[in-house]
Amino acid sequence: MGSHTDSTHSTPTPAPLPTPATAAGREGLDAILTRPSGALIALDFDGTLAPIVPDPEQARAHPDAVAALAALAPKVASVAVVTGRPAAVAVRHGGFAGVPGLEHLVVLGHYGAERWDAATGEVTAPAPHPGVASLRAELPGFLDSVGAWQGTWIEEKGRAVAVHTRRAGDPKAAFEALRLPLTDLAARHGLVVEPGRMVLELRPPGMDKGVALRDHVRRVSATSVLYGGDDLGDLPAYTAVDRLRADGTPGLLVCSGSDEVTELRDRSDLVVDGPAGLVALLRALADRLD
Repeated sequence: MGSHTDSTHSTPTPAPLPTPATAAGREGLDAILTRPSGALIALDFDGTLAPIVPDPEQARAHPDAVAALAALAPKVASVAVVTGRPAAVAVRHGGFAGVPGLEHLVVLGHYGAERWDAATGEVTAPAPHPGVASLRAELPGFLDSVGAWQGTWIEEKGRAVAVHTRRAGDPKAAFEALRLPLTDLAARHGLVVEPGRMVLELRPPGMDKGVALRDHVRRVSATSVLYGGDDLGDLPAYTAVDRLRADGTPGLLVCSGSDEVTELRDRSDLVVDGPAGLVALLRALADRLD
């Protein structure tokens, strides 16, 4: 009898990796593929790993995000989630705790002021800025006094406070009307305002994703970095990657595409289709590194 070759168990072809639009981005991707053991994969949470929703308390990581991260994490130097949320909230909403493959995941919450390590399950953080408590007490009356639009609401973030306008009748007009008054209020309490996608966050100065990213690059001795984000709060991380590239560390800037924040998209090496596109990129990277 003739021999029979069973092709039903052939190895699936890895999903194709998109090509970055810039030479610097292509160099960054090549560095990650060539030496994954030195690569840092750093990602924002809301809008990047999790779809944007009207109520941030209902935000959850994309259904395939954890599996994609768990497939990729053991093959690179480090995976970090860099978020303005409290670290414990991002861990809970992301479903990151106790996941095989994510034993060395780090969540840098409150723009790096808090650090959660999957290895210990513990959050470490300095004492909170006193201006946040005094502002929190004043903020509701202040919003009433400036005639904040109906639908505007306050999100408590522990080390920061955010004012959302997404539920207002005209979210963009409400956002613009509050921007300067909230900037003045923040300054009186020694704080700064970080604008985002229909949200104004009042937080201590010196806390940003660029500082958090550079600190973590040094901590893990990363030789390349991918940063993925979607919002204005991610711009400092983009600047940090630009500076790292100027110093000789290749980097890839990925935008989780949004028509609301064109600044990030215009500075990116690669634009993906929201959290679903970001997850597909992570999975394709993991497959390529097998």
